[in-house]
Amino acid sequence: MSCSENNIPKPRAYFKLNLPEKKYESYNSNCNYTFMLPTYTTAKLNVDCDINNIYFPQQDAILHVSYFKLKNNLFEHLEESRNLAYKHQIIADGITEQVFVNDSLKVYGVLYDYFGVTATSIQFCLTDSVNHFFRGALYFNTEINDSITPINIFLKEDMRYLIETFSWKK
Repeated sequence: MSCSENNIPKPRAYFKLNLPEKKYESYNSNCNYTFMLPTYTTAKLNVDCDINNIYFPQQDAILHVSYFKLKNNLFEHLEESRNLAYKHQIIADGITEQVFVNDSLKVYGVLYDYFGVTATSIQFCLTDSVNHFFRGALYFNTEINDSITPINIFLKEDMRYLIETFSWKK
């Protein structure tokens, strides 16, 4: 660099995200539950409906979901879900809990929303408090950093919509 060169500031650069349009379809299977899923997901079903994975290929994320038939053990499942959720407390900047209640569909649950750099960005559990228990945890297949924040926010909206549209089959 010579003394006669003028330094010109470089413009700020932002990466461009092409997030898909929010469209949903009913996730209807032989399982004891149904909900709305984004059309940009792929669901892999376990024959017994106890463990399933929902993939978000464009966002390189996966939602691990598990289902349990309750046998007078609701408290155990609630405590296990809470313990799993708070395992990330050590590295999270914060965790908020949001309670969901839908009396008409008998769906009750808690959503754990994480802030900061954690392995999971959101977890939740849903139950009818008598027969069914459903749990989900969203993970990214990449190192968590600030650059995925817009994707994280985008997918958290989908998780909330899944919970709001969740229902048990009779």
